[in-house]
Amino acid sequence: MKRALQVTDSILDLIGRTPMLSLAKITKNLKGTYYTKFEGFNPGHSAKDRIAQHIIENAEKKGILKPGDTVIETTSGNTGFSLAMVCAIKGYDCVLAVSSKSSLDKIDMLKAMGAKVYVCPANVATDDPRSYYEVAKRLHKEIPNSFYVNQYFNELNGDAHYRSTGPEIWEQTDGKITHLVAASGTGGTISGIAKYLKEKNPNIKILGVDAFGSVLKKYHETGELDPAEIYPYRIEGLGKNLIPTATNFELIDQFEKVSDGDSAHRAREIALTEGIFAGYTSGAAMQATFQLATQGLFDENSVVVVVFPDHGSRYMSKIYNDKWMQDQGFFDTQNQPRAEVEYIK
Repeated sequence: MKRALQVTDSILDLIGRTPMLSLAKITKNLKGTYYTKFEGFNPGHSAKDRIAQHIIENAEKKGILKPGDTVIETTSGNTGFSLAMVCAIKGYDCVLAVSSKSSLDKIDMLKAMGAKVYVCPANVATDDPRSYYEVAKRLHKEIPNSFYVNQYFNELNGDAHYRSTGPEIWEQTDGKITHLVAASGTGGTISGIAKYLKEKNPNIKILGVDAFGSVLKKYHETGELDPAEIYPYRIEGLGKNLIPTATNFELIDQFEKVSDGDSAHRAREIALTEGIFAGYTSGAAMQATFQLATQGLFDENSVVVVVFPDHGSRYMSKIYNDKWMQDQGFFDTQNQPRAEVEYIK
């Protein structure tokens, strides 16, 4: 009897159904049980694959996107790569306005996937015509037959995770999850997962991760956007200097802020202890988990799921580059490179 070929028709068919991995080694001194939902296993190496496919296919169904059209987006890199990947398969042009804070690795990957990239200064006001928000809006007006994804203010961002990531986490933990720790940038990932999990069990605590230099934590606590909170920071895809409507703050129980240096070192520690090559924001989520643990949020019965949103390969010129770490002042007497390279001549 002839056996059927085990072949996937498209790389897009591989999006989602990412693994849940134990974090037993790095958390050995913490109370509770810890897992990561590792989104680096998506074909585009990040959680943004889910929203790129969902938003584009929704636009196709509504007749908003047609063959030969152009997809435009504002991105720190991951959403852009996912969109470029989807566009390559579906035959759309892809134009991206990217923050200069994005790693060179990300920018090169966007180009390799066929996207037209506009690199915009990171440390300007959101309404500055040079900001990546305003550049994307301008390009949308200038380019005929274009579709602006607008992930920060698109309800389909969270809906993608409500339909996929949330149910996966519930099923993979057999409904035993007690806490979710997830970074918040656009807020789509944490909000979509939170909506699903809270419907299943309203007692699950949703813990958001924010960056020093971002306005999200204070806005969550006070309802006010405080410009005094805004200053430059290095972590990509985490925090914001505006309030994205894609974030459902009512579903988030608490925010925890993390620093650039601590997050970078924690990402490196994940690789060394768990063998998981995770990105900068993953390090931030893990660092927040440690900080929350020291605050007594978890006990022996806690089942904590930490979302690692992307893969470490996106950060080879940053947190996994010793010179970059040195230049940022992240190496000191307490934290030094743990591996060496010796060239044999």
